[in-house]
Amino acid sequence: MSTVLVIGAGGVSSVCVHKMAQIKRDGNGGIFTDIHLASRTKSKCDAIAASVKERTGQDVATYEIDAEEVPAMVNLIRKVQPSLVVNLALPYQDLPIMDACLEAGVHYLDTANYEPKDEAKFEYHWQWAYHDRFKEAGIMALLGSGFDPGVTSVFTMWLKKHKLKTIRQLDILDCNGGDHGQAFATNFNPEINIREITANARHWENGEFVETPALSTSVEFDFEAVGPKNMYMMYHEELESLSKFIPELERARFWMTFGDEYIKHLTVLQNVGMTGIEPIKYQGKDIIPLQFLAAVLPKPETLGETTTGNTNIGVIATGEALDGSGEKTFYINNICSHEAAFEETGNQGVSYTTGVPAMIGSAMMLGGKWSGDGVFNMEQFDPDPFMDMLNEHGLPWQVKELDGPVGF
Repeated sequence: MSTVLVIGAGGVSSVCVHKMAQIKRDGNGGIFTDIHLASRTKSKCDAIAASVKERTGQDVATYEIDAEEVPAMVNLIRKVQPSLVVNLALPYQDLPIMDACLEAGVHYLDTANYEPKDEAKFEYHWQWAYHDRFKEAGIMALLGSGFDPGVTSVFTMWLKKHKLKTIRQLDILDCNGGDHGQAFATNFNPEINIREITANARHWENGEFVETPALSTSVEFDFEAVGPKNMYMMYHEELESLSKFIPELERARFWMTFGDEYIKHLTVLQNVGMTGIEPIKYQGKDIIPLQFLAAVLPKPETLGETTTGNTNIGVIATGEALDGSGEKTFYINNICSHEAAFEETGNQGVSYTTGVPAMIGSAMMLGGKWSGDGVFNMEQFDPDPFMDMLNEHGLPWQVKELDGPVGF
C-alpha cells in the first residue's frame, strides 16, 4: 500500500490530489492507495475532497493542521502512517515539515524551496543542509517537483541525455498567456509571487551569479499559442541547482512574462509600500503590508472559472550535440490550456502545471523509479520516466531544433 499525506489546500494541492485520485481510480499500479489532505483550514480540504469525490469517485481523508507546529505534524504523520508527505503549503513551512518527516521517518517532497518569512530570499542551502540527516534516517527528500522549478530541470536533463553532450547556455521561458478578467491578481500565492517578482534579478554567468535590479531587463518573445509577450529576467531557484549539477554551464537565465497592466499595478503598490515585508503598526497592531495585500487580492484558486488562454513554459539550451555534429540549440516546452485544466480539475492552468508535476514526482518516489537516501533535486534522476508521465497525465511536451542560440 502507498499512503500519501498532502499538506496545503490551495490550487496546486487541489490539482495534485485530483490527479492522484485519477490514478487511484484507474488502478495504476497501486501508487496512491490512500490519499490524505491536511491544512490550517479544514474546510478548504473538505471542498477539495468533495470535488475529487464528484469527479473521480475516490475518497480523500481531511485534517486540520498547522504545518509550522512540528509536534502536531509528527502526531498527524504517525496517525496517517503515510509512505510520503507531499508539502504543497507555503515555502516558509518547508523546514518544519522536513523536521517532522525526519522525526517520523517518512519520505518528503515539495515544489518550492525554503524562504524565510523575514527575508525575500529563496535558496536551497537551508534544505541541502538536511542531506546527511535524511541519509542517516534512510529516507528521501525530493525538492522542487513543480513546473519551474521541476519540469524545467527535467526538460534540461532530458536534452542533456538525448540531444546535447554539454549545455553551454540555458534560458528558461515562463509565459502565462491567460486572462482572468481581474484588474490585478496573481495566479499563485500572492505573497510568494510578489516577493519573487520584486526581488533583484540574478542570472548565472561564467561561474557566478550576476545581480541586476528587479524587472530591469526585458525582451519580446513570440510564444506559440499565446503570441508576442514581454518577458522579464528574474531570479528563480532552479538556476541554483542547474548551475550546481551542470558544471559546464556558462550562462543560465530565467524569464517570465508580465502584461503592462500587471507591471503598472505592481509599480503603484510598491511605491505606496504595499509590497513591504517589514511589520508596521496599524491601530496598535503589527501588520505586514504584503500579507494584508494578499488577503484582499483574489485567491488564485478562485480564478479558474474565468481564466482563458494558454501557458507556454519551456527551456532553450545550446551546447555540443550528442551526435558529434557541432553546436546545436533545442527548445523544449509544454503548452497548457487554462480552460482544459479547469474542466478537468476545477483549477486554472498555473495551478495545473505545478500540481501535475507534484503528483508525478510523488509517483516517481512511491513507484521506486526515483530513490535514494538523502536530499535530492530533480536534476539528479533519470528524466525519462518523468517525461513519459507528463505526456500521459495532461502536460504533453514538444522539442524542436532552432537555427542557433537565442539572440537576447
